[in-house]
Amino acid sequence: MESTTFAIKRNALKEGLVIKSTGSWYTVKTSDGVIHNCRIKGKFRMQGIRTTNPISVGDRVDFEEKEDANVIVKILDRKNYIIRKSSNLSKHSQIIAANVDQAFLIVTVNYPLTTTTFIDRFLAAAEAYRIPVNLIFNKIDRYRPNDMERLAELKGIYELIGYKCFEISAKEGTHLDIIREALKGKINLLSGHSGVGKSTLINAIQPGLDLKTGEISEAHSQGKHTTTFSEMFELDFDGYIIDTPGIRGFGTIDMEKEEMSHFFPEIFRTSEHCQFNNCSHLHEPKCAVKGAVEVGEISMTRYESYLGMIMEDEDSKYRL
Repeated sequence: MESTTFAIKRNALKEGLVIKSTGSWYTVKTSDGVIHNCRIKGKFRMQGIRTTNPISVGDRVDFEEKEDANVIVKILDRKNYIIRKSSNLSKHSQIIAANVDQAFLIVTVNYPLTTTTFIDRFLAAAEAYRIPVNLIFNKIDRYRPNDMERLAELKGIYELIGYKCFEISAKEGTHLDIIREALKGKINLLSGHSGVGKSTLINAIQPGLDLKTGEISEAHSQGKHTTTFSEMFELDFDGYIIDTPGIRGFGTIDMEKEEMSHFFPEIFRTSEHCQFNNCSHLHEPKCAVKGAVEVGEISMTRYESYLGMIMEDEDSKYRL
């Protein structure tokens, strides 16, 4: 009798893809293209790691249809997700997106400045969950000669490691055909600081979405938040884009200090030549990584990012 009751309940469930999250409501799309507004079952907030959003865009979920409100009852297994430490709650985390094929970090050398610290923390978090990342350097139409020199320097650092880098102007439409080709057929996460041009880029790539765009604060050279929640959009040339709110800082979480070097590919490769198998690359003699930094084979900014992450207090709040 009990098994029959369970079967009836299970058959009443529907499976869908979370395409929008506002914190209290989730928009779920089923395979037949129907959109369902759902709430979350309370117990999810008590399971696993302490996150400010136990369900994220990109999750596949089971939900139960009810007259008053549809209820998500189960999160299906994730193939990956990208997570960061919550900026306000140091012991909590925020899942940015789940089940993505690749991520694109939008970087601006100026208007506003994206620091290498921020870039490296994002890349390390993605490496931890085996999410390929591409760097998009936007706003080349605004750059002065010294900005272009800095852009070339950054591209040199990250392309040498193995990351694909693109130079574009979302405003002018420069090189967007290359971005479209890179996005095609995949679930793509777009992230970056507020003001780097994410919404402008998405509007240019997929006309008709008309996402709200914002201006840069002249006083602080920072962007103003125009995207307040994560949302997935279907591309008419095949694929999906996940748009996320602008991020000011990227605090890492759930990374063991002993494994931190694994998330810096060039440091991990070079560490094979260290004298000690468990070399931390901090103070040990005959450390191949420190030697590579000294001769310029590993970027000093990358090494400094590694040091900052390995020496960071677990309970501290990350500040850019």
